[in-house]
Amino acid sequence: MHSQNVEFSNAAGEPLSGVLEVPDGEANAWAIFAHCFTCSKKSLAASRVARGLAERGIGVLRFDFTGLGESGGDFSASGFSSDVADLAAAAEWMAASGRTVSLMIGHSLGGAATVVAASALDDLKAVVTIGAPSNAGHVIEQFRESVPEIEAEGRAQVNLGGRPFTLSRSFLEEIGKTTVLDAVKQLRKPFMILHAPGDDVVGIDNATDLFMAAKHPKSFVSLDRADHLLSGRSDSVFVVDVISGWSAQYTGTVAQAQQTEPQQNKVVVRETGENGPYQNEIMIGGRKFYSDEPKSLGGADTGPDPYAWVTAGLGACTSITMRMYANRKKWPVDRLSVRLEHEKKHAEDCVDCGPRDRIDVFTRYIEIEGNLDEDQRARMLEIADKCPVHRTLENGAKVETHLVTKPA
Repeated sequence: MHSQNVEFSNAAGEPLSGVLEVPDGEANAWAIFAHCFTCSKKSLAASRVARGLAERGIGVLRFDFTGLGESGGDFSASGFSSDVADLAAAAEWMAASGRTVSLMIGHSLGGAATVVAASALDDLKAVVTIGAPSNAGHVIEQFRESVPEIEAEGRAQVNLGGRPFTLSRSFLEEIGKTTVLDAVKQLRKPFMILHAPGDDVVGIDNATDLFMAAKHPKSFVSLDRADHLLSGRSDSVFVVDVISGWSAQYTGTVAQAQQTEPQQNKVVVRETGENGPYQNEIMIGGRKFYSDEPKSLGGADTGPDPYAWVTAGLGACTSITMRMYANRKKWPVDRLSVRLEHEKKHAEDCVDCGPRDRIDVFTRYIEIEGNLDEDQRARMLEIADKCPVHRTLENGAKVETHLVTKPA
């Protein structure tokens, strides 16, 4: 999959900023993800769920509502109806670009907006909410102490999630009139509700109200120990698994499972934009890993640095190569361990390093557990030097680089 920065206009002609997560190959379906109140398209829930679905073949547009994130417009002048209109504009833009939306996913207040917007979208096949309130006015509880000032002065600055926002009297009036449950009753589309029983921002009773108001087919899935913002990565993975499997029966496609077979020649590395400036997500044969830099270099230390990955590759190749040989010879090798160190040395301190000032030196300490004699152990060490990664590092390699331009 790959990400594309996109821009489209809302009903007032103001630019809305989005990110389109595009699956490799042909998309099984297209979806829109609506972020939570005062969040953005870069929230953990939005980015992780959208990317996870794209990895399973469902393309997803995540975008900033009017006045939030990188989108234009005045947040203080917008309201709940503005979010609903933005979702309609997003679906219209997607259809115009040949990506008709069949699935909409909304988180928190974005979930409430998704339910209201969904009824007017004829091509939409299914709707999912995550931690959504059954009453849009629920968000007022987040700034209840500022309501008197907003009503008296017409607007006031409130603190939400550690950030300042200006809210107007019209926002209060509009959101107070919105009845999400009426929209649920008229939805007439397959509806799935995901909610955490311990959600301390939007209580689980909201999920009960939504479920009771909805018509079949409807589903409820408990998010167990998840918090409201889905800050735990495993919770996002679970949400992606559930949505991709459930939605397939309604979008008319087969959910694309992550590949589990090894694909040694296919590795994708991309920035996550989540934890510090250097965290990268690494996809190897459908499995996900992370690389980062230590905190001393400005990273978040959420994974091995690039040299550690190279070192680990040498160690793994060494162990596997020796194991293959021992098994073929039927030698009694119980366990192999390879401890490695990497450092840069001055060339004059290194034998046979060539005409370079500095050289990368990888040092291996190999432990062979088992009843082997000295000749067998010596042969095992010879085999360690036949590891393909070892040979690549010693012989050098050519790196070919191509600039890829993704289609708009």
